[in-house]
Amino acid sequence: MPSRPSILYVSNLAYPAKGRRYCDEDIYLTSHLRQHFDLAICHPEDAAAVMANFDTVVVRNSGPVIDYLPAYHHFREQAKATNQRVYNPLTGKADMTGKQYLIDLTEQGYPVIPTVGDASALNRLPRTGTYVVKPKTGADSHGLEFVVRDEIANKAGDLLIQPKIDFRYEVSFYFVDHDFQYALHAPDPAKRWELTRYAPGKEDLEFAQRFIDWNALGHGVQRVDACRTQAGDLLLVELEDLNPYLSLDRTTDETRTAFTRAFTASIRHSLA
Repeated sequence: MPSRPSILYVSNLAYPAKGRRYCDEDIYLTSHLRQHFDLAICHPEDAAAVMANFDTVVVRNSGPVIDYLPAYHHFREQAKATNQRVYNPLTGKADMTGKQYLIDLTEQGYPVIPTVGDASALNRLPRTGTYVVKPKTGADSHGLEFVVRDEIANKAGDLLIQPKIDFRYEVSFYFVDHDFQYALHAPDPAKRWELTRYAPGKEDLEFAQRFIDWNALGHGVQRVDACRTQAGDLLLVELEDLNPYLSLDRTTDETRTAFTRAFTASIRHSLA
């Protein structure tokens, strides 16, 4: 491997994310990565066509794949067929392949928001006045609906069904490889992306690490999203292992520098 490997950095710089500016984060990260790698940026729908010219493809803020599913599936197929390195590796078991894992983890007894995939399984969920229904391939609240129990049977498609949780706040834990980097939380449940710094306790970190260990990615950036229930427990909302937005603008200069160093080292190690 040459001293300056080449990176195809995948980002949808124009994606209109609510409460976030994807492009700012990727401009920041690429400005640092280019000090160590030869780097080009492309839209996710163009990645399959040009990736053969690069040592690795780094998928970052590429937006919800539901917006370009045929191109995403083609990219995955091409990468596997040609043994193209991809970061995060395409072996992720969480959001990278949809939301089925929430159903699986529920059945396996993990601390997740209870989730089923069919109205016939509603008796496995805590009874509540309102349920959340969303597509398995969704992201960024795409297709999310709040419904009452009697309306669920009328919903068609490949869906997830969850009870609406009355939680105190959401908290996200950010990892590079298997190493915790920082945590942020949204004190107001109605304002998901108004994040502030969060100092996790030992039990918080053990909770987050459990899902990182379950996913077993050799390298990569992951975000563990959880909610704090009124009883004080943490429940997994999602494990983002494809293209987690990192909210680096909500961290300190010291944290951003440490994260960027770890991210850079991880990409380089993934090429070894």
